Amino acid sequence: MIGSGEQSMVLDKQGYDDLVMYLTQNLALFEKSGTVEPGAPTVMELIEDVIAENVIRICEQHSELSTEQRSMIVREVDGIVYDLQEVLSSVVDRRVTVEQKEFIEEFAGLVKNLFDSAV
Repeated sequence: MIGSGEQSMVLDKQGYDDLVMYLTQNLALFEKSGTVEPGAPTVMELIEDVIAENVIRICEQHSELSTEQRSMIVREVDGIVYDLQEVLSSVVDRRVTVEQKEFIEEFAGLVKNLFDSAV
């Protein structure tokens, strides 16, 4: 994903490792059933939507970012979404429960915080 010799903004940092550990500690949320609101998106649709919203926020809040930095953010976010898809592969096509939605939104906010700290 990141070209050789290219430094990562967050993926090779301790904060991202901690975030992955936080996800792992909360996998039980995705293994149990819960309340699904009518019209709820799938787990993957929600992940993609909230992560995309946060990338837009990062770029809007940090208007000084160069095109290269914005591209790096998008590449790394793609990697994060890929990691989430791998970890949650057994449930990505299920409708998201209320509890899962809360966790995914919190997780996406923590991802945004990592990038805010990096820029």
